[in-house]
Amino acid sequence: MNDATHHPHERTGILYAGLAYAIWGIIPLYWRLLGDIPPFQLTVHRILWCALFLVGVTAVRGRLAHIVTIFRTRGLLLTLALTSILISINWTIFIYCVATNQLIEASLGYYLTPLLSIALGVFLFGEHLSRVRLAGVALALIAVVIQAAAFGRIPWIGLSLSLSFGFYGFFRKKAPVDSMDGLFVETMLLFPFTLGLIVYWGMTEPGAFPATSFTKDALLIAGGPITAIPLSMFAAGARRMRLSTLGFLQYLSPSLTLLLAIFGFGEAFTRADAVSFALIWLALLIVAFDGRFKPAIAVEEGG
Repeated sequence: MNDATHHPHERTGILYAGLAYAIWGIIPLYWRLLGDIPPFQLTVHRILWCALFLVGVTAVRGRLAHIVTIFRTRGLLLTLALTSILISINWTIFIYCVATNQLIEASLGYYLTPLLSIALGVFLFGEHLSRVRLAGVALALIAVVIQAAAFGRIPWIGLSLSLSFGFYGFFRKKAPVDSMDGLFVETMLLFPFTLGLIVYWGMTEPGAFPATSFTKDALLIAGGPITAIPLSMFAAGARRMRLSTLGFLQYLSPSLTLLLAIFGFGEAFTRADAVSFALIWLALLIVAFDGRFKPAIAVEEGG
């Protein structure tokens, strides 16, 4: 059978997943609208409103009984507790990048994630690394060294985004739950903490939620569906398409973020950036070429 027979709905899948990655790529525009709110507070709101939004979504999907089962499974719950912390760290750092005009380094971090995942598989889990993939990882390492030399420091933002999301992807793959159920449990585990913080800020900080501006409050609440809907689209797309196609689409998001940083927000794209990104893109091409002859690495959702 040909690929079209195995994946008759791939065009629809590409549309769903492509839209999800496009939303993730331009989402800094949304966070810019809330630029006067500290990144950590934005992450807290994002978790709270995402959890509340997913209560309704989960009920409509008829998954509430399944969620109860997850909460009663200790090992699975501990894994999702860990992933909830990792994705919260990732979200906070990314919003910080938006607030401080460092989206170029953020996009570098997400380009690095697949290569870092390969390195983690080798050094932490004893996976075999082919010479071709070793060359790809080596090029990525050179790119990081170039960035460090140009900045006069290690590019901690890009590496932190890559590490947090790389480990998030690894542990989420170990948790036998679908994307929406997993996100619901992750946000609900942090719900009491986030609710307590928002109530505290509302009582002690002028201008905190609920603010005098209806627009600001509405934007904060919209963080729930803005987080959950692209993930749902991604999951729908992933079910309908080949993993190799999905692996190619994952670079749409950091590419859009990079273009937005340069042409939308006016961030400087230096010669060192150009060399580093060229090395990363070359490394990704090498890994993609090697992947044509080996089983593809699973792609975890982003955003």
